[in-house]
Amino acid sequence: MAIAALVLLGCVVIAVTKGAADLPRVPAFVLLHLATITTALALTPVMLLRRRGDRTHRRLGTVWVLAMFATAALSFGIRTNQWGGFSPIHILSVWTVIQVPIIWWTARNHKIDRHRSAVRGMVFGALLIAGFFTFPFDRMLGRWLFS
Repeated sequence: MAIAALVLLGCVVIAVTKGAADLPRVPAFVLLHLATITTALALTPVMLLRRRGDRTHRRLGTVWVLAMFATAALSFGIRTNQWGGFSPIHILSVWTVIQVPIIWWTARNHKIDRHRSAVRGMVFGALLIAGFFTFPFDRMLGRWLFS
């Protein structure tokens, strides 16, 4: 999962670099969403590969949790024309808003197995699967990456 997060982060960086000329026309809401998810993506391999449970892990984990929550919350302001402005990817946003507090709570209460499972599910679902769907279907990052 750490490698997949790095690959996805690389795709985002390449896409944003290629689309830099369009950035001034991107709504601030979308830029904030992109910044928070990029933060979470950059922290994911670090969190998965380094030592766990120490002060640094807890601090970086707090930043990761806040970035994930902010990303999901901001996504509700980004809408398309389908289903009242929401798209299927918003289902993952709802799931993230519910799961992120659980991830934080399980860590704080030393429920390590549940914490680990919830983090893996979040990384796989809300980062990797959702991240994959940001590139096809004529979405902004996809247009930039494949231009």
